[in-house]
Amino acid sequence: MTITVRFGGYQGDKSVHTRGGRALAQALARASNGAASLEFDENIVERGHKAADLLSMTENGDLDGCYFSSSYLAKRVPELGVFDQHFVVPDRRRAYALLDGELGERLKREVSAATGYTVLGYWDNGLRHISSRSPIRAPDDCTGRRLRTLANEDHQRVFRSLGFDPRAIDVRDLPAAVADGRVDAQENPLTNIYNFDLHKTHRSITLTRHLLGVALVLFRTKTVESWPVEIRESVKAAVAEATFAQRGFAEEDDDICRRALEEDGVEIIDLNETERARFASRCRNEVELTRKAFDEELISLFDRELEAV
Repeated sequence: MTITVRFGGYQGDKSVHTRGGRALAQALARASNGAASLEFDENIVERGHKAADLLSMTENGDLDGCYFSSSYLAKRVPELGVFDQHFVVPDRRRAYALLDGELGERLKREVSAATGYTVLGYWDNGLRHISSRSPIRAPDDCTGRRLRTLANEDHQRVFRSLGFDPRAIDVRDLPAAVADGRVDAQENPLTNIYNFDLHKTHRSITLTRHLLGVALVLFRTKTVESWPVEIRESVKAAVAEATFAQRGFAEEDDDICRRALEEDGVEIIDLNETERARFASRCRNEVELTRKAFDEELISLFDRELEAV
């Protein structure tokens, strides 16, 4: 008898997450020798759901698993906010080292203790940048602009310190909010800016690299515990294989999307380190406030592993 694992997503055909989900399906078939298969609902938004519905659908058993931004769970698992330190982790290599090390293992335990989820992997949710109707080259250019960002108070505090008026809007409603001018700016990876057609309205993108988003690969704990041991191990192995592939897709897609954006005439503003430091300096007090919310051991672990790379 084949066990069917129901997995959900919220992005389109070209998304690095959708490609990651497809890689997961293939990996699970191999790892389990056909004893398990992945039924992948690639985009629940097309069926009228909000993207955030993935979380409740997984926790209540409508789905067995999903991927979703770690920032959306930070209220329930405050330790996940350690990744919400804007302008602190400078590149993917160091971010992956944190996720795949002792810090990542601790965060898995924290999620399990506080929710009905089990974290089996960390996917690359993209280096986040700011797109806008007119250029942003320095913090003063942010003043008074309505910025769409995530429904996360730490993020919103940081963007207020830069001068923005932050607005939380679900991914489902983001393209319309950009197109009809409800927001003047928004922050997302290049893959989302391009694939959601945000660049059709926002003709300027500032490469701030203020965060590397983390997408948790979540499974319902009760479901995981109900699987035979060999299926459980097959799913873990498949997630590990798909995670390696998904991160590769994300890095590759940055180059592809940048070229496509430039060919479409979008202005790409590359900040040098001095220019980027001006943004970091403006919001440093808010980032420090975020850090103070964590216990000293967690911050020490974060800093130690970051320095070790």
